[in-house]
Amino acid sequence: MKLSFVATLFFAVLAPSLLGALQKGASEKKIPDYSMVARRDIPREFTWRVEDVYATPEEWKADKEALPKLISRVDEMAKDWTSSPQKMLAMLELTSEINRKSIKLLSYASFLKDTDMANSLYQMMQGEVQSILVQLNAKLAFFNPDVLALGSDKFAQFLKVEPGLEPYRFGIEDVLRTKDHILPADQQRIASLTGLFGGATANAATMLNNSEIPPVDITLSDGTKVTLNYANYVRYRGSKNAADRSLVMTSFWANQKKFENTLAILQDGAIKQHLFNAQIHQFKDSLEARLFGDNIDPEVYRQLIRSTRENLTPLHRYLELKKKLLGLEKFRYDDIYASAVASVDKLTTYDEATSLLLDVLKPLGKDYADALIAAFGNRWIDIYSNKDKESGAYSSGVYGVHPFIKLNYTGKYDTVSTLAHELGHALHSHFADKTQHFANSQYPTFLAEIASTFNENLLMDYLVKNEKDDLFKLTILDSYLDRVRGTMYRQTLFAEFELAMHQRVEQGQTLTPDWLNQKYLELTRAYYGHDKGVCDVGDYIQVEWNNISHFFLNYYVFQYSTGIIASMALAEAVINGGPAEQARYLELLKAGGSDYPIAILKKAGVDMTTPAPAAAAFKRFDKLVGEMEKIVERLKQQKKTLN
Repeated sequence: MKLSFVATLFFAVLAPSLLGALQKGASEKKIPDYSMVARRDIPREFTWRVEDVYATPEEWKADKEALPKLISRVDEMAKDWTSSPQKMLAMLELTSEINRKSIKLLSYASFLKDTDMANSLYQMMQGEVQSILVQLNAKLAFFNPDVLALGSDKFAQFLKVEPGLEPYRFGIEDVLRTKDHILPADQQRIASLTGLFGGATANAATMLNNSEIPPVDITLSDGTKVTLNYANYVRYRGSKNAADRSLVMTSFWANQKKFENTLAILQDGAIKQHLFNAQIHQFKDSLEARLFGDNIDPEVYRQLIRSTRENLTPLHRYLELKKKLLGLEKFRYDDIYASAVASVDKLTTYDEATSLLLDVLKPLGKDYADALIAAFGNRWIDIYSNKDKESGAYSSGVYGVHPFIKLNYTGKYDTVSTLAHELGHALHSHFADKTQHFANSQYPTFLAEIASTFNENLLMDYLVKNEKDDLFKLTILDSYLDRVRGTMYRQTLFAEFELAMHQRVEQGQTLTPDWLNQKYLELTRAYYGHDKGVCDVGDYIQVEWNNISHFFLNYYVFQYSTGIIASMALAEAVINGGPAEQARYLELLKAGGSDYPIAILKKAGVDMTTPAPAAAAFKRFDKLVGEMEKIVERLKQQKKTLN
């Protein structure tokens, strides 16, 4: 069985005055800046209502102290829990209760920690719960072997006798599907304990990259001295000055290369751990082992790579347009992160953004709109940055409560898009939790990025259709296409590299720095058209692999690519369709984890076992590049500065 631990607003049509507001200059907008304000001094209306999870820290503590006692009941019931339908239901309801309580405990601690990271109490709270759950995983080692011993026929009889087992059917039948890969209880207990140190290689690489590699100092063309840590690398790699871009890129990766031996050892160790887990569970290889849990044929992975390789032309067309807009004689990998168009100094207040998104997402119907109103009006969202708040954004659902969204809203277009993205995640959780029993509520990772990028697709489509300022429209398209490049193309490049790493280890080889560098450079040059004269990919990028933490996550990155491909297909269907397409999409959100992801997507009208969704996505990418080219020509005729 899969166990996971882990003001009212009115619905309004976006008025022309709001579109005008979106086009006002930044100087006319006031976006609150609480970045140096202590968490306790942030106005409540801008914070998420964490008390919806636990009203007080004392309530959290009481639940945390009760958790081990609840877990101890597992031992009492484990001996004969499959001897009758009633005992089986009792065990399943107990583990379900433990999981729900665990999610609440972890979520509360995490929400506090992430908004006040300097408070060590919150870190301790999170660690306490995580330690308890490691022990629980080991304690539940009997679960799968006992289900296998029960067998399909006996479980079918139990279902007839005890209807209460129905919500657990999918999970139990999934375990029965894995009969050839389940370890005996004593061996599974030992394998589970590897979780105590299994993340050591990833943690070591993260510590090295984020804290312990001494950053190099550089001087930019205007005399600015920069200490080139990763944050400054990201900040300056898109500089308007081509020489500065080159200096930043080459200097950062030359510094990273000094540590390639250590990072190669850590990467090799992580891939070999993936192989160990695949082999002890009797899988052919690491890819089959990783995809088996979601019942995904490895051919889906390989087909993604083939489809992307066959559709590099739209990417190359986009890069050629960037070269033209940047006024370059030669486009280099150094220029990848440079904005292709002039910066449009426009800010959107948070209230404007929420009104905009209510209109953008109106095609999804009243139920979706009502959920958005609840999110905006009932403090599901932590809006602005504050002192010691974690950077970035995320959404996290708490079953039986509601989803929570962490933002660091600045009013720039990217944070408007981020709000749309995270609302996609949140409402996916919201509809799944409302529709499904807890056992089937948590959607698989393969589906996780679909609802989020779906919302981004609708936002981009709406603004391209309604925005009157061609320069801002060009900015939106460039921003969108660059994100798609980074997701659909770049993550597939990563997926192909990850496959090559696993295959080399599976052949009994070691991942050396020389091999990793050569393979990564070869793939980067192939994807970006180095040999076709599209983009000159310098040798320095060969070590980029050693700063990509996702390579430790075991075939994770491909899901970013499949997610955006599926979301583009679904968005096209909803935009150009009617009630039937809307209903199919909402059914996907409501499905949660009640079926395998490929099956859920098929019911929504997207078959990821065929090349059709990918072909449609690449065609859409190419069409949008064409739209950019038309806008560029109009702006040139108006003699406007493009960059």
